[in-house]
Amino acid sequence: MPSDYERGRVGLLLVDLVNENFSKDGKAYAIYASEYERLGTIDNLGKLIAGVRRHKEIPVFYSKTAFTDEDYSTWKHVSGMHREMFDHRLFEAGTWNTEFYEDLAPQPGEVILAPHKGLDVLHHTDLEFLLRQRSVEYLAIAGVSGIMAVESTARTAMERAYHVTTFTDAIAAPGGLVTYQAMMRGLNMISHRVVSVDDFLASLDSLDA
Repeated sequence: MPSDYERGRVGLLLVDLVNENFSKDGKAYAIYASEYERLGTIDNLGKLIAGVRRHKEIPVFYSKTAFTDEDYSTWKHVSGMHREMFDHRLFEAGTWNTEFYEDLAPQPGEVILAPHKGLDVLHHTDLEFLLRQRSVEYLAIAGVSGIMAVESTARTAMERAYHVTTFTDAIAAPGGLVTYQAMMRGLNMISHRVVSVDDFLASLDSLDA
């Protein structure tokens, strides 16, 4: 069976796999915890990362959110989402909170992008430049929040003619099953594939068949 992807043209973007979101001591962990458990998100992200790393030609990009004291105190127009983060000083730059969660952290040779302050990683970092340098056309996106940064980045990637893959189980969002179902409907509209980690890795393995 042919793969949905092309060898040498696939990349993986991992969004906000930091202590703030994934450690039990992180300030945002509680809003995701029930979904992590229901979906197996943390284990699935680990499986995804390990599976992609077996394909050494696939570049892995790590993105994270981080805010400085100046950000917290000087922004003139603060959205509702940013107000939530600023009021609780989430994703404070230079702290343990914005370090990558140890079990999902990057390895040498993987790309760590400059922090994004808005939702859309493509808009707020040099990700697209780096994708083009590595001839990536098929972009898989995993992480949190599925209804914010993941969806925003996936939408822009689709608009810029990338083939976009998002995941049913390497993702999470606050709000439980109702939010999850709405998230899946949205991702299915803007992604070319919405798949489980196992199905994605099987597609990659078929490239070697």
